[in-house]
Amino acid sequence: MLTLDQVKLKSMSKIEKLHPVLVAATIALIERCYARGVNIVITQGLRTIAEQDALYAQGRTKPGQIVTNAKGGTSYHNYGVAIDFALLLNDGRVVSWDNKLDVDKDGISDWMEVVDEANKLGFEWGGDWTSFKDLPHLQMTFGMSTAQLRAGKKPTEAQVAAAYAVIDKLQGEANEAMTVQEKKDFEAMQWLIKAQAEAALILSNRVTELEKSAKLPEIPKWALPACEAAKAAGLLDTTANGSYDFYRMVTILDRAGVFKKGAK
Repeated sequence: MLTLDQVKLKSMSKIEKLHPVLVAATIALIERCYARGVNIVITQGLRTIAEQDALYAQGRTKPGQIVTNAKGGTSYHNYGVAIDFALLLNDGRVVSWDNKLDVDKDGISDWMEVVDEANKLGFEWGGDWTSFKDLPHLQMTFGMSTAQLRAGKKPTEAQVAAAYAVIDKLQGEANEAMTVQEKKDFEAMQWLIKAQAEAALILSNRVTELEKSAKLPEIPKWALPACEAAKAAGLLDTTANGSYDFYRMVTILDRAGVFKKGAK
């Protein structure tokens, strides 16, 4: 019999790159399903555009069965707000997509128990769609289309707060039945999720700052001749907004004769 920590660990690589709200909701989903005697594993989380295009090609221009109607950029997976799940059997080595399976023998299919918990947490289930049912798929879109997400729109603070409120309320109710040790473990997991989200935000902001600080407001005088030679040779369209290292590299190449007419 798998422990809750063992079940969580099997999904962490798929969960950690999701939107922070989805991270919290997905971990809560795993915990709540486990409490009902159903183990699940997250099989898909954040998916790149290239990965989405490859998946879309399956059953069309590549061998296999059609599994999605979404091209790259048109799936909620591409924005970290969707997951796919499967049932994890007790030995932890067998994954099942059998939506009729009832391992815990409570008269309700394990699959629908997962869907029930997902709905409570605010997920939308792909099995409710009419045109293309996607039974393993769960998403939390904050009312946005993929076109809006593709254009850079993000959930508002109010939407994020509302989603967390739903999760916290359900988990708060579950905590009342927890032992002291279980509460400590749960609080530690919550702290870890928050710390990971904050660390990711800090890193993202730092990268942006470094990118901005690396750009020089104008081309250094010592690099002007080299930049003009590079443009005249048709090797650069523009030399504006470059970094110190960029101008240094252009100057070295110019001195090496790379930009001279007839150079190869």
